[in-house]
Amino acid sequence: MKAIIPVAGIGSRLRPHTHTQPKSLVPVAGNTILGHIIDRLRGAGLTEFVFIIGYLGEKIEQYVRHHYPDMNATFVVQEPREGLGHALWLARDTFRHDTDGVLILLGDTIVDVDLPALLRQPGSVLAVKEVKTPSLFGLVETGTDGLVSRVVEKPRIPKSNYAMVGLYKLANSEKLAQALEWLIETGRRTHGEFQLTDALMHLIEEGETMHTAAVDNWFDCGRKETLLEANARLLDQPEFRVVLNYPDFPNTVIIPPVSIGVDCRIEHSIIGPNVAIGDRTIIRHTIISDSIIGSYSELSSAVMSDCIVGSDASFRGLNHSLNLGDNTEIDYSQAKG
Repeated sequence: MKAIIPVAGIGSRLRPHTHTQPKSLVPVAGNTILGHIIDRLRGAGLTEFVFIIGYLGEKIEQYVRHHYPDMNATFVVQEPREGLGHALWLARDTFRHDTDGVLILLGDTIVDVDLPALLRQPGSVLAVKEVKTPSLFGLVETGTDGLVSRVVEKPRIPKSNYAMVGLYKLANSEKLAQALEWLIETGRRTHGEFQLTDALMHLIEEGETMHTAAVDNWFDCGRKETLLEANARLLDQPEFRVVLNYPDFPNTVIIPPVSIGVDCRIEHSIIGPNVAIGDRTIIRHTIISDSIIGSYSELSSAVMSDCIVGSDASFRGLNHSLNLGDNTEIDYSQAKG
């Protein structure tokens, strides 16, 4: 089965980090978002990949070629960007003749699911998770037989609270290609874009049966809050929960889980928990928790929590020399930005 990974978005919700790199290459838990996705798919046995690229797409291609030189990878450029349905329509000739079907996984989404088990399920499968604000998502409705009866993109009046999480296994590649062609030829847009949801609904109306598979966790890494949550969840794995053989950082306390890149210099600091630090970063006199720090950055005299610091960044906090008398309180908490 071939894996299709759309990664053409500009990542506006992760600005300023996506001014200079695609959101799928933002670091998280010792890897990139895209790296985690590729590793999981390859671990499930997938060997052929199609990447739909757009904004800063050359960086994604360079990343894949460098880190996965043996991968069977094809790159399709989406320009202009007119929705997920449009992206897949552009790539239709790369998969329409595949008899084993196709697996689609969005390039900014990390899904915690038994992927080999999902791939073994017969027929087409839509991965879903129950959500509290269903009007913000593409939703799945099921009939009494348990099959998908309707899919709809961000409805004003939701009739389900099961959201599609960006993972789709479609058994008939040719029928999917035909549905995407119908979508473009009829000019069917929802919320101003060509949606995969509408193509899936067309397949259902044409008699395609679809099942659902519930996922344990789902992280839309296109937002700061969920990116930090994904970082913490991915770090909460056995290899990070134990103290690894970190270099001897002078006067520094490491509180697992923590991921530290190569050739970092850290001194007089407290690092962790839930911190991922990129390569060759320098940290002095700093306390960091629940944060992501990019490579080649330099931090000093800072107290940081729930922060994302890009690569090649520099931050110097305030050094204080204080002489506090009795019954004195100083509160800097209102200065947080």
